[in-house]
Amino acid sequence: MSLLNLSWLGLWPGAASAWLLLLLAGTSWLLARVLAWTYTFYDNCCRLRCFPQPPKRNWFWGHLGLVQSNEEGLRLLEDLGHFFRDIHLWWVGPFYPILRLVHPKFIAPLLQAPATVAPKDMFFYSFLKPWLGDGLLLSGGDKWNRHRRLLTPAFHFEILKPYMKIFNDSTDIMHAKWQRLASEGSIRLDMFEHISLMTLDSLQKCVFSFDSHCQERPSEYIAAILELSALVVKRHLQIFLHMDFLYHLTPDGRRFRRACDLVHEFTDAVIQERRHTLTTQGADYFLKAKAKAKTLDFIDVLLLAKDEDGKELSDEDIRAEADTFMFEGHDTTASGLSWVLYNLAKHPEYQERCRQEVQELLRDRRPEEIEWDDLAKLPFLTMCIRESLRMHPPVTVISRCCTQDVVLPDGRVIPKGNICVISIFGIHHNPSVWPEPEVYNPFRFDPENPQKRSPLAFIPFSAGPRNCIGQTFAMTEMKVVLALTLLRFRVLPDDTEPRRKPELILRAEDGLWLRVEPLGVGLQ
Repeated sequence: MSLLNLSWLGLWPGAASAWLLLLLAGTSWLLARVLAWTYTFYDNCCRLRCFPQPPKRNWFWGHLGLVQSNEEGLRLLEDLGHFFRDIHLWWVGPFYPILRLVHPKFIAPLLQAPATVAPKDMFFYSFLKPWLGDGLLLSGGDKWNRHRRLLTPAFHFEILKPYMKIFNDSTDIMHAKWQRLASEGSIRLDMFEHISLMTLDSLQKCVFSFDSHCQERPSEYIAAILELSALVVKRHLQIFLHMDFLYHLTPDGRRFRRACDLVHEFTDAVIQERRHTLTTQGADYFLKAKAKAKTLDFIDVLLLAKDEDGKELSDEDIRAEADTFMFEGHDTTASGLSWVLYNLAKHPEYQERCRQEVQELLRDRRPEEIEWDDLAKLPFLTMCIRESLRMHPPVTVISRCCTQDVVLPDGRVIPKGNICVISIFGIHHNPSVWPEPEVYNPFRFDPENPQKRSPLAFIPFSAGPRNCIGQTFAMTEMKVVLALTLLRFRVLPDDTEPRRKPELILRAEDGLWLRVEPLGVGLQ
């Protein structure tokens, strides 16, 4: 029987011819796609040859697995910075090239480009979508532009000023707990555990005007946020669970969905209750009442926000932004504070100078609170925070996807369609930018002796159009917490040196443990 005769299937000759034509057309289309992809890949490889690359593991794995998310991985990145001081190529398997940039001059065309030219690469962040929705972190295009304009007033200093009381109070609660634990002398604490709860406590009050007392007793909402963050990191390490339909079949996937539902229900309830109050009272009365009580929170600002056409944010939009702020605001600030306490524990001379600065500022003041105008009067403490953010940036990398060719300062071109990883850690540890980058030296940021550096040499909050909208909020909270902590406690290094672990933020394996000793300064 002829291979081309399909009558054995019960098809008459005309139908057989139609099936053959369909099969031929499908095969031709598939072959054309394969040839087009092969040509595009080959052309891209040719254009990427101008970028150096470290030795691969082999042709199939490329560089995959060479850099782990641990201390050894970060040390390898530091070593690579000595050999590739601007940009180098990294292969994830045989077909997926990534360009890694570690010099301020070379990241400028990407960070300063319009968001449409170099949008955020969503490969990893897509795991957060069911939780955070289309908030500023994950949205793009016109929606991102509109939301960025509407959210900017929420971080104006007049809105932030009343938050100072919240920062002071949340810090007092944490310190009271430390005092109880240290009643018999110095104690050993995991900074990430305690400070994360404190920053979540502050954020819940700033965003929702809600006090869950999460530093003193368990909170379902706070536990759900911590669980969601841990599950996202865990999923990132399980490559076969990157597919949504497989992940949602697993126990972790079901836990993720339950935690999402709990967080969304809490946020929705606050939004609906507040919108009902706003509708009942009217915007003018609502604003006057809030201004009198000094309780205008993040939800209030979003409910009152209107664009040029008078359109408000929907409840879904407000929920996405509130959930995004809770997620981004607690971990990054906790990381920054934990590492600056570690660095000051390792350098007692800088710690003592910070303490004297705070003591001088708060001399004879009761209660011992940091006020808004005090923030500019802590120059050395600010220098210590900035140097710690250089050495231990909370977010170690950000990624961009080039939607068109990007020309670099030396004339080389990043071809359209390639993923670029901007290594904040690599830039902050680049010896051609920062002499002796592994030395903790706050005087690099001395305002009395400014250094001639690119403004992109120090980017803990990113830079350009998509920089961190909450950086003033974060720096304000870090200054308040660090000042009061050093006023009341001496921080000492633990016997075990922490091992850095880059995840969503820069953590320490098994926690960042330090010893604290009360200084006899009581909480007022």
